Amino acid sequence: MKVEIEAAEIEASLEHAYHHVVKEVAIPGFRKGKTPRAVLEQYVGKEAIRKEALEELVPELCMKIIEEQKLEVVAQPQVEMLQDEPAVFKATFSLRPNVELGDYRSIRIERPFVEVGDSEVDEFMQKLRERHGDWAPASRAAGFEDMVIIDVTQGEKGGEEKSHEGQQVLLVKDSVLPLPGFSEHVVGMAVGDEKEFTLSYAEDYRIKELAGKEFVFKVKLNEVKEKHLPELDDEFAKSLGEGMDTIDGLRKYAADGLKRAAEDRAKKEHESKVLEAVVNSATKIEYPPIMVEQEINSLMRDRDMALRERGGLRNYLKIIKKTEEELREELRPRAIEQVRHELVLGKVAEEENVTVDPAEIEADIENMMKGAGEGNEKLQDLFGTPQARQIVENRMIAQKTVQRLVDIAMGNAVNDPEQKAEAGKESKDGDAT
Repeated sequence: MKVEIEAAEIEASLEHAYHHVVKEVAIPGFRKGKTPRAVLEQYVGKEAIRKEALEELVPELCMKIIEEQKLEVVAQPQVEMLQDEPAVFKATFSLRPNVELGDYRSIRIERPFVEVGDSEVDEFMQKLRERHGDWAPASRAAGFEDMVIIDVTQGEKGGEEKSHEGQQVLLVKDSVLPLPGFSEHVVGMAVGDEKEFTLSYAEDYRIKELAGKEFVFKVKLNEVKEKHLPELDDEFAKSLGEGMDTIDGLRKYAADGLKRAAEDRAKKEHESKVLEAVVNSATKIEYPPIMVEQEINSLMRDRDMALRERGGLRNYLKIIKKTEEELREELRPRAIEQVRHELVLGKVAEEENVTVDPAEIEADIENMMKGAGEGNEKLQDLFGTPQARQIVENRMIAQKTVQRLVDIAMGNAVNDPEQKAEAGKESKDGDAT
């Protein structure tokens, strides 16, 4: 909205600003707070008092507009002064999102049945063997998957060389470390062998400073080690300390764990498909751009926290040679998706009468504090604030709403929200009796 401020409003605000500023400024020859307005304006400048007046008046006028126009806003209005005489400003109001759902109650998506076969258990058991294997010296030439102890000298072709003794290297086929092809050159060497070779980075290597550069390696092989894997027997099962006495018991334990993990993955994938279908069925999802910017800010904060041990987001951007604005644009599609999902979930929660009891919030907070350990006191202070409790409530409502949509999609829910509310009431009455 474009707003022209009336002269009378400006004058009243200037007078109020004068009474505020005069108490803060000491002027020689006058007691603090008693300086005449004309003198104060000469001393601090008319513009300073006018700025003080507008900083108070403009937000008041914005609030008046919101009330008179009955606007449902989701953020502070953005204000731009257009001219001074007469004073005119432009206020941009971010209005409450408008979401119109499609026929989401007709959506049907079955969750796939999860099975864990013998081959998956066998693969898991093999990984267990490898994890608990022992390295032992081998009297043969080096091969892939061996551990070798080498002395190595390396350096850019024509440049300075660096030497390292007793380096331990696992020879992995197609490994890119320390350079692509290194393991392939060492495979076949025997203890005491020495070898010199040149390796180079590809011209399109992702780190531009290394692209196309050649490095010379001089390698002396000192020792070859091979991994000896334990037998899959009862002794191995007992050695793991999981309370298993037999290998058959360990296999069942592994199978149960693999199935739980597979079911959890299937559940999350199913929830994601259901939510995506509901979002895609919506006929209208309108929201102010500031919501996307706020979501991007949240994603940027999450990145910064995750990278804190590696120097934070700023250091990460230097390494990948990108600006903060470039990263924000990369995150924009994800932010838009999350905003759309949150808005649709909020509308569904409203349609389905999804609520959370205060007791449920208390129980959820208590569970989080139990797992906090030494940070328990800090969490207590945090969750004592209304803002934090609101975040917990919103998260729990979102979780309940997703579950409600899953029930609908699998045909396990009452389709009429009023029937659902009545069913919930009858259930509570039954519990009370």
